[in-house]
Amino acid sequence: MLITKVKICGITNYEDAVAAMDMGADLLGFNFYAKSPRYIAPMKAAEIIKKLPAFIDVSGVFVNSSLDEIREIATQCQLDWVQLHGDENTEFCRWLSYDSVKTMKVVRVKDVSDLQQVDSYFTDAVLLDTYNPQRYGGTGLTFDWNIIGHIAKRVFLAGGITPDNAAAAVSLGVYGIDVCSGVESKPGKKDHKKMKALFDSIRHLRA
Repeated sequence: MLITKVKICGITNYEDAVAAMDMGADLLGFNFYAKSPRYIAPMKAAEIIKKLPAFIDVSGVFVNSSLDEIREIATQCQLDWVQLHGDENTEFCRWLSYDSVKTMKVVRVKDVSDLQQVDSYFTDAVLLDTYNPQRYGGTGLTFDWNIIGHIAKRVFLAGGITPDNAAAAVSLGVYGIDVCSGVESKPGKKDHKKMKALFDSIRHLRA
């Protein structure tokens, strides 16, 4: 049985990274989009990541960055995953597929028609997030999860996942859930009580 992975995104400090890891996170996400309230400088992220044990995967969030910038930061921060959260096209994703780092393309979902583009991306996973015309993620809003259906690749589910609905998200059988604002006290700072409540709510589904 597949045990759904949990990715805690928007990490900006070592204390939150360790807390998330200790509670059961499989992946930690670092946001390298300068306009995001959860932005972290690559040098600071690298300092945090080098203190973490090898069993925890780390992901970098990028929005319309160049291939050179992504590759430079991926090397500097020893990233396991590159998360493409902008308007990157299929060709861009294909170029990154030649690198050793795993890739996931974010698909921002309004309705079922948006899911038709999923198969066109040559990536290791896709991440389904809620569409917002003004923001590249981090909206804190969900979309209708009932429209997901079967997707023949690894799927991370994001968008408004909280301690209250995390169990429902995991029950969908997705490869992973991506949690950010739902366990924060403010953008870029995790609320450890909320984070614990989230992991407690899904523990019986990950045993």
